[in-house]
Amino acid sequence: MSATGETKAITPPDIRARKGRAPLVCLTAYTTPIARLVDPHCDVVLVGDSVGMVLHGLSSTLGVTLDMMIMHGQAVRRGLVRSLMVVDLPFGSYEESPVQAFGNAARLMAQTGCAAVKLEGGEKMAETIRFLCARGIPVMAHVGLTPQAVNTFGGYRVQGRGEDAERIRRDANAVTEAGAFSVVLEKVPEPLAKRITAEIAVPTIGIGASLACDGQILVSDDMLGLFSSFRPKFVKRYAELGEQADAAIAAYAADVRRRCFPAAEHLYTHEARAGDVT
Repeated sequence: MSATGETKAITPPDIRARKGRAPLVCLTAYTTPIARLVDPHCDVVLVGDSVGMVLHGLSSTLGVTLDMMIMHGQAVRRGLVRSLMVVDLPFGSYEESPVQAFGNAARLMAQTGCAAVKLEGGEKMAETIRFLCARGIPVMAHVGLTPQAVNTFGGYRVQGRGEDAERIRRDANAVTEAGAFSVVLEKVPEPLAKRITAEIAVPTIGIGASLACDGQILVSDDMLGLFSSFRPKFVKRYAELGEQADAAIAAYAADVRRRCFPAAEHLYTHEARAGDVT
């Protein structure tokens, strides 16, 4: 709360300062209603490119465009008051060069009002992260399993086992040194997450990376149980809204077929009655 009584929005420096302190709470949002629901409870709200799979029915995040991210970013912005809003740079929008990344990140920030962008990749993206940070664009990095590289990995497999752990460790250190204010660790073994969290100076945000991280993030739709067929091991279901919605829709369909809906209380008459305004 500010001195004027207004709610103060969380900033990238605020997130960076949370290293080793109270765990960071992070969730995704793609729409205004969901943004309004998560905002009072979260430190970071991510408009992830997972929107392509969650809302658009794509098989991966690779088909997500910058225009899609801008549209969903604008919707989420309307629903936030306090949480830090971060928007993903989609596949193909930043890998070519730091200059390309800056142009698209600047457009993303200008058109959505987000306070930071997220991009995937470790050592190979360090130069780009440094370029963006030097020009006023805060960056959340993402290492470990990076979904935009799913074809390279051969699927959504755990990363950092055995000798591969050193690669992930180098990636995390490289993006931190380049200026990222936080690092998402996805689908890596707990010992590796613990080591990286102890080594780097910025918060780690885990998704399938254990309690060792400085914070946690999940896709809201997974956590709320909106998709019964998709159950990653690292997701805890806090509700089963998909099942509840299915039952509600089935009840509505049955009422319509039995001509039970609309009932008398849902109808308008020639004369005004209490409740007719709505």
